[in-house]
Amino acid sequence: MNRRFALKATALAAVAAFAAACAPMDDGDDIVDIASSNPDFSTLVAAVSAAGLVDTLKSDGPFTVFAPTNAAFEKLPAGTVETLLKPENKDQLVSILTYHVVPAAVTSDQLAGKRLSVTTVEGSKVHVDGTDGVTVDGATVTAADIIATNGVIHVIDSVILP
Repeated sequence: MNRRFALKATALAAVAAFAAACAPMDDGDDIVDIASSNPDFSTLVAAVSAAGLVDTLKSDGPFTVFAPTNAAFEKLPAGTVETLLKPENKDQLVSILTYHVVPAAVTSDQLAGKRLSVTTVEGSKVHVDGTDGVTVDGATVTAADIIATNGVIHVIDSVILP
């Protein structure tokens, strides 16, 4: 009797595990969701919205975003962010923001010990140095490998310019 119960319980567990594996999974957060949920990225999120890039960064990707913090934006000359957020400067803002995006998912372990020039979505190349930590065009990666459903975010301490 115990043996039959054990077999039924095992079969039931196997069916439950199979059903769970086949069930749709929670997609998780994309790059925009992650940035929007972190108050340290409020300037970046405002800029992405003003540039009309929200839908792009919510798409499938994959993308690698070198994401400047609010403190990074504060290092720019006074009035720069406010000027860039004006509708008449949208093209310049798009250029700057897309310079922070690589059209592939690149994690820090892929950068470790290497020096690379990588083409951005903007079209120019950024210089990545992974030989002593990771820097991107001189900006230091302060937090790496924030994994999103459509790519990866690396937090940087400065805004990089094309």
